[in-house]
Amino acid sequence: MNQFTTQIVDALVKKQDITEVFRSHLERAINSLLATELTEFLAYEKYDHII
Repeated sequence: MNQFTTQIVDALVKKQDITEVFRSHLERAINSLLATELTEFLAYEKYDHII
């Protein structure tokens, strides 16, 4: 199992709300997507020196 499914199963076993698990994974995925999109749009990596 990966980390996401492990956290879902753990939350379900403990009878906790799984909304926070989904929210945190969605947040990480969107932030990663936005960072990649920005890198591609600017055509250079973060902290690269531009001459």
